[in-house]
Amino acid sequence: MTLSKLSLRNARRQARDYLVYFVTVVMAAALLYSFNDLVFSKEVRQLSEGMDTLPLVIVLASIVVVCIFGWLVSYATNFMLSRRSRELGTYILIGLTNKQVARLFFLENLAVGGAALMLGLMLGGLLYQILRAILFAMFCLPYHFALTLSLPAAGLTLFYFTLIYLHALWKSRKRIRKMKIYDLIYFDRQNEGVIIRDGKLRRWMFTISILIGMLGTALLMTNELLIGIIGAGCLLAALFGFFLSFASGVPSFFEKRPARKYQGQTLLIFRTLASKLATMGMVMAVISIIFTATLLTEGSGLVFNGIFRGRAAENACFDLYFGIEGEDPDPSSYLEYIKENIPVEQSALYQVYLCEKPTVRDYVSSRTVYYYYNYDQDPVLRWSDYAALRSIAGYPAVEMEPGRYLIHCMTYLEEPLRDYDQPITLGDVTLTPGNVYTEHLSQSFGVGNGRGYILVVPDEVAVELTVHHLAYAAKTLQPVSAQQYDALTAIAAMEYDKQVNPSGYAFVSTRANEAAQVAVQTALLVFPMFYLSLALSMTAATILTIQQLSETDRYRRQFNLLQKLGMARQEMERALGRQFALYYAMPAVPPVLIATPFIFHMARIPEPGVMEGMSSPVVIVALSLALFFLIYAIYILLAYTSLKRSVLPK
Repeated sequence: MTLSKLSLRNARRQARDYLVYFVTVVMAAALLYSFNDLVFSKEVRQLSEGMDTLPLVIVLASIVVVCIFGWLVSYATNFMLSRRSRELGTYILIGLTNKQVARLFFLENLAVGGAALMLGLMLGGLLYQILRAILFAMFCLPYHFALTLSLPAAGLTLFYFTLIYLHALWKSRKRIRKMKIYDLIYFDRQNEGVIIRDGKLRRWMFTISILIGMLGTALLMTNELLIGIIGAGCLLAALFGFFLSFASGVPSFFEKRPARKYQGQTLLIFRTLASKLATMGMVMAVISIIFTATLLTEGSGLVFNGIFRGRAAENACFDLYFGIEGEDPDPSSYLEYIKENIPVEQSALYQVYLCEKPTVRDYVSSRTVYYYYNYDQDPVLRWSDYAALRSIAGYPAVEMEPGRYLIHCMTYLEEPLRDYDQPITLGDVTLTPGNVYTEHLSQSFGVGNGRGYILVVPDEVAVELTVHHLAYAAKTLQPVSAQQYDALTAIAAMEYDKQVNPSGYAFVSTRANEAAQVAVQTALLVFPMFYLSLALSMTAATILTIQQLSETDRYRRQFNLLQKLGMARQEMERALGRQFALYYAMPAVPPVLIATPFIFHMARIPEPGVMEGMSSPVVIVALSLALFFLIYAIYILLAYTSLKRSVLPK
């Protein structure tokens, strides 16, 4: 058999034995190709001017992803070298030179990488179409499926894979060529080694690591860059200290509690776990750090997505809106342009007034976090204008009882205002509170319909009130284009420059522009963050899984012995399941404990009223954990199914 045929045979066996690793490399190639396709796609860049920076963002993210997958390939290649060292040493015993064996190992891994790249390019084409469809949907454009191969994207992906594999294989080839037959044959017996041998020191380190981890998590949430960096350093030290010292903690625990050592399957499960951690504590620490980064990246992406969508939802309730603040505001320039260029189905030009006293504002401020920027008194809207706005926005009509006033507010103010029962006096008319409504009504900026809330009163009552600003809202026959939006903002700037003593400002908002801004922000920030988090989680889960599946022979011998000693298959399944649960939980529990409070804190930072509904802090944390454990569970299920079928006696 020639060296090439032997390499090809070994490559097929390697892909079969390390199927999880092979599939992950295929997915890595697919991810890299799909995002590279975004870099070279002209139609994606033409979606918006803001998309011009997308190629740079994707390339920077891809560099990080290449480093992540490079570490995976390097680790897996070295791991496979240790597992196949006896076989490679045997080749030298039968007459092959170290150089030939190194070339054999190089070619077979190159064949695996090449096959993964080819499959990844095909899968990446489909994945790119999914990303393309999402982008087109966010920009409200029609999508047509068109599966093509982008040669520049494929070339860049090939370049990335060449760097990844040549670096990993060059290191392995160099090692094989320098190793002696004895070292090669017994290479698989080398463990990581116990770095901290003194048991008392390890127990102290275990306790200190937990305390440092708690401190680091707290420092990470101070919203100060320097302190946050110190907190991140504390977390790194805590995770390394925890896993390097944990192996000594388990025996110490049972030494003090000998009665619990032999209860049920405790000794078998925890002894196996402790021995595993004792030989791969550094790897477990690195994996735990990667999982922490995964959760923080996923959570941050969901938070940013919630911020973008929450702000846009409030500002985009009308197809077209503008507000003008200042002395004697003149909307004629805006209205003339709209009449000539934008077909309007329904519109309302109205005024927002102010009460004499900030009664409701003071009440709200005393019960929740409230920013009343630009409003020193309670804002007021006439009933007829409010009814018109509801119709323009597509909301159902409401009624107002005589002698009452309505409150329209953002959702975060609904709870305190539901309990508000104080009447207001406008002139010689006293009104009592009526219903509270919470649909989006452009209430998040200074010349909107109030700042967070507005009081709706009968038309005749508002006549004598002070005018705060002039506003216009419209329902258009077709979406307002980017050019039309730019023209309206140019008019606002021109009108401001005309003022001798500028005493206010104008704000223009369109539903189409808000949607485009969300799409651009999501593509530039959220997409790359999920790209990174997926690469991180796949890498760490793959390393854990190939480590676990490599123990197949040891597990088989262990359970065959237990069967001879009389253990039932059901008990063996339970023991294997618990070993699996603990093995996969160990590197995941610290990241969950670290990331959960951080993500919750981060989701509470934006201004009130933004992170609501599906973007609320609790939901953001739940979604982050769900996405993480969804990917993690796939790897756990694959490993458990494979190992259960292979190691348990029939």
